[in-house]
Amino acid sequence: MIKSMTGYGRGEAVLHGRTITVEIRSVNNRYLDCAIKLPRIYVFAEDAIKTRIQAHISRGKTDVFVTIGPSESGDVSVSVNKPVADGYYKALCDLRDTYGLKDDISVSLLSRMPDVFLVEKDPEDLETVAADLCQVLETALEDFDAMRIREGGKLVQDVRDRAAVIADLTGKVEERSPGIVADYRAKLESKLTDVLQSTQIDESRILTEAAIFADKVAVDEETVRLRSHLSQLEHMLSGDGPIGRKLDFLIQEFNREANTIGSKCSDIETARYVVDIKGEIEKIREQIQNIE
Repeated sequence: MIKSMTGYGRGEAVLHGRTITVEIRSVNNRYLDCAIKLPRIYVFAEDAIKTRIQAHISRGKTDVFVTIGPSESGDVSVSVNKPVADGYYKALCDLRDTYGLKDDISVSLLSRMPDVFLVEKDPEDLETVAADLCQVLETALEDFDAMRIREGGKLVQDVRDRAAVIADLTGKVEERSPGIVADYRAKLESKLTDVLQSTQIDESRILTEAAIFADKVAVDEETVRLRSHLSQLEHMLSGDGPIGRKLDFLIQEFNREANTIGSKCSDIETARYVVDIKGEIEKIREQIQNIE
């Protein structure tokens, strides 16, 4: 399926006690430009994420946003900071003995002292975290691709509609081409008649001049190539995979043929057709900038 370079996708899941959210957003760009934003402690997963992005996307400025909530699993250990607790206990005993105070040193009293407990988070399994991130990333990519395919379908339909207009205008140019030579011959005979008046006109000279003119204004080769380009365009649009760069090249060929026809035409009506053809080509060029 043809895909647009513009899209958005989101994936979210709770895996191993963590809430992981991945968002992907892309806009037009000539090449793939991928920026990944994720918490610094999980930067080790950046290469794995980028590899999957590159496998799915060939062009576009792509931003990937990753947010990871704190783990809800029991991976926190609490222990007594013995050096600190010993210090508090000794200080309390000294205070008791020095001032003859009541001996009410208790666990609850010591536990309220700062830094008596050490709260430590157990080391995370980096491979598991990376795998979880990539799993949510795949969900986001599916959502992302679904949007790009929908947008790509609309772009393809618009390009096809404009290609049909070009084909119709090309047909009109082809229909008009013989009439241009006939009009030229009629005008040439009229001018010669006015100039020479009673003198008999050399028919062979008129035929020669008309043939020379016909060769100068002939656009058969250009219209044939233009129709060939239209056929190639439809073939690309009916295919699969990234075609944006190929379309960029093909549309240049469209322009080349249209410009050649325009330079040859000496007829106002044909010139109008050529202007309309070039207008549709330009609109197609703008649309294919959005195609991957």
